[in-house]
Amino acid sequence: MADGRARALWERYEPVHDLVYFAPEAHRAADALGLRGFWMGYFALRAAPLGAVSPSVVTSCFHVFHPSRVARALPDAWAYAAPADVLAARLEAMDAALTRVAGADAVGSAAFAQAADLAWEAAAAADTTGRVLAAANQALGRPERPAARLWQAVTTLREHRGDSHVAVLVGLGLGPVEAMVLKAAAGESDGAFLRETRKWPARDWAAAEERLRADGRLAADGSLTPAGAALRARTEALTDAAAERPWTALGAERTERLAALLEPLAHAVRESGLLPAANPVGLTRRTLPVGR
Repeated sequence: MADGRARALWERYEPVHDLVYFAPEAHRAADALGLRGFWMGYFALRAAPLGAVSPSVVTSCFHVFHPSRVARALPDAWAYAAPADVLAARLEAMDAALTRVAGADAVGSAAFAQAADLAWEAAAAADTTGRVLAAANQALGRPERPAARLWQAVTTLREHRGDSHVAVLVGLGLGPVEAMVLKAAAGESDGAFLRETRKWPARDWAAAEERLRADGRLAADGSLTPAGAALRARTEALTDAAAERPWTALGAERTERLAALLEPLAHAVRESGLLPAANPVGLTRRTLPVGR
């Protein structure tokens, strides 16, 4: 979408979705289920819509994690909590977290209910062909409470965009480590943070850097060459294009209305201090237009 609408909406719904990783309500929910440690909670809470799938399926869907990182959490998590129980717990936790962060008055307002309904309509319109995480989330029932409904809707939209991004990376021949090296070189995230949290050995990271240097995408100092910057820009442009459908289905006027409604929620999450500075998705705050 030439006017940047898909990216502008992503900047507004991504922080709301990210509460599931960093809000204390999510951590307490994982602990109550018997899930052990941050990563078991992360993988179970995010993968639960898929059912009790194997580590290899999650490694494939999530794309950037070393298989050993996933295997330390799954399938053990499913022995502690069934996916259906995890789904119920995460929705309850996100309802509470969003209510706390945004404020009960805001969550109870007509504007918030409108945001939830618009986001749900956009998510329902997403084309989930070849997008496994998006399809699994889209198939979940419609929550009655507005905060839960909004969070689940933006999660479907987020996974739709994420699945699209993975498809773009695969199509461009970029593996998980190369993709992260390019992200870090573009200044969107910290390379050491990405490597360590995704559990890639230093030798694999160095090998990816060397391949990108040999291809003329990475300079000797670790910065992007013009060819590397062009590849990174193409990756993002193709991702934006693949994420257009929910917004074309919703229409320009209602998309702009949803963006305006999401803006204060996204701001509240950012100001809450819950999201780490080294955001792994590379979310940076830009002022992007929604309309023309």
